[in-house]
Amino acid sequence: MITRIIALLIKEIRAVWYDKKSRMSLIIPPILQLVIFTWCATLDIKNVPIAILNRDNGAQSIELVNRFIGSPYFNKIIFLESVSQIAPFIDRQNGPFVLQIDDQFSRRLKAGKSADIQIILDGRKSNGTQILLGYAASIVAQYNNDFAKEAQIAQQPIQVAPRTWFNPNLLYFWYNIPSLCGVLSMIVGLVLTSLSVAREKELGTFDQLLVSPLIPVEILIGKALPAIIFGMAEASIILFVGVFIFGVPFTGHLGAFYFAMLVFVTSIVGVGLFISSLCMTQQQATLGNFIFIAPAITLSGFATPIENMPTWLQYITYIDPARYFLLITKGSFLKGLPVHLVLENTWQMAIIACFTLTAASWLFRRKLE
Repeated sequence: MITRIIALLIKEIRAVWYDKKSRMSLIIPPILQLVIFTWCATLDIKNVPIAILNRDNGAQSIELVNRFIGSPYFNKIIFLESVSQIAPFIDRQNGPFVLQIDDQFSRRLKAGKSADIQIILDGRKSNGTQILLGYAASIVAQYNNDFAKEAQIAQQPIQVAPRTWFNPNLLYFWYNIPSLCGVLSMIVGLVLTSLSVAREKELGTFDQLLVSPLIPVEILIGKALPAIIFGMAEASIILFVGVFIFGVPFTGHLGAFYFAMLVFVTSIVGVGLFISSLCMTQQQATLGNFIFIAPAITLSGFATPIENMPTWLQYITYIDPARYFLLITKGSFLKGLPVHLVLENTWQMAIIACFTLTAASWLFRRKLE
C-alpha cells in the first residue's frame, strides 16, 4: 500500500512541477500576493494631501499650521482662500479632510480662552478618515500642551501615556505577514487538490487510476499529500521571508507551529478534495474555490475583527479552520504563544480536518460506485 501511495505521490508532484503553467501558478502568484499584501494592502496612512483654511493668520494659528506641514502623515498642504472652496475640495476627493481655523483663534488663545478648530472629513472613506482624525487630534493636542506650558496656563494633571505591546512601532506588515502564512498556504493547498481530480477527469486519465491496483483511499491519500507538502512549503517560504527579510520576530515554538500548520493544511486539503470530487472540469473547480476562499478569508478575521461581526455570524466562524490558524500564526510570531494555547486551537482544526476528509472520502467513494 505504501509503495503504491508513494508512486502516486511522485506522479502527482511530477505532474504539477513539470507542467509550466502549474509551476508558474505555484511560484509567481504567491510572490506577487506577498508583495502586494505586505506593501499595498495596509491600513497605515501616510503621504496624504489635505487642505487648510486659515482665516486667522495670527502667530498661534501659523504655528499650528506649521505643525501639520511638518507632519510625516501629510505630504501636500493645499491652502484654501475661502469657505466656498471647501465643498469642491471634498466633493472631488482631492483630499480626505479640510482643517478650518477660525478668525478669532489666536486672539482667544492669547486671552486665555478656549479656541476651536473645525475638521471637515470625507465620510466616503470612513476608516481612513477616522485614522487621519486621530493623527490630526494628536497634533492639535501636542500643540495645545506646548502652548499651555509657554503661556504658563494650568493643565489637567492626567496625561495619557500609550504603550503598544507586541508591535511597538505599529508596523502593519508585522500583522500582515503572519496572516499571509495562513491565507496563502490555504489558497495553494485548496487549488492543488481541487484541480487535481478535476484535471484527471478532464484529460481522461482518471479512468486509468480506477483500473489501476490503487484503491479509493490510496488515491485520496496520493492526491492529498502533494498539496499538503506544497502548502507547508509555501508557508515556510513566507516564514523565512518574514523573519529574515522583513525582520518580523518569531517568538513562539517552531515545532508546535509546524504541527498546527500540518493540521490546518490537511483540513483545507479535505475541502479541496470535496470540491474536486463534485466537479468534472477545472473551470468548475476554480469556481468552487472562489466560492469557498472568499468567505473563508473574510470570516477568518484577516481583514476585519471577528468581534465586530454580528453575533450569528461569529458562530459560523467556528467552522472556518483559518480562524484558528491565524490566531496561532499571529501569536507565534509576535507574542510567544505558549504550546498549550497552540494545541488548544489545533485540536479544533483537527476536528474540521477529520470531517472534511471523511466527507471527501464518502463523496469520492460514491462517485466511483
